[in-house]
Amino acid sequence: MTSEDKKALVRRLVDEAQSKGNLRVVDEILADDFVDHSPFDGVPPTRDGVRVLFAALRTAFPDLHVTIHDQIAEGDKVVTRKRFQGTHRAPFMGIEPTGRAIDFEVIDILTVRDGKVAEHRLAMDRLTLLQQLGAMG
Repeated sequence: MTSEDKKALVRRLVDEAQSKGNLRVVDEILADDFVDHSPFDGVPPTRDGVRVLFAALRTAFPDLHVTIHDQIAEGDKVVTRKRFQGTHRAPFMGIEPTGRAIDFEVIDILTVRDGKVAEHRLAMDRLTLLQQLGAMG
């Protein structure tokens, strides 16, 4: 795969699975032995865990939209800076729905092997998200 192919693969995961909620894409794009090195609390670090997290995000933020701002691919890595926006309509991370808007950025580092995403690492300001959800003062 070229660097552009790898970036397109990651864009498809973001656009179809995260923004549109098509969870079948998770099984198509993530390797069977996928490992998430930075999972959310209580979420298994596996492909099934990603499916659980994406479903929870869609439930909690039914209008969720994810925008990719930057992507860099080098070797087997694809780094993506993206923005999540939505409205908190159902419980998430143990926090009851607030009706508040959320708006936060993350940086994902994905490892692509044999045409599939094999690993994930996340850099995110979870404190900002918790503050937006009203969990922190």
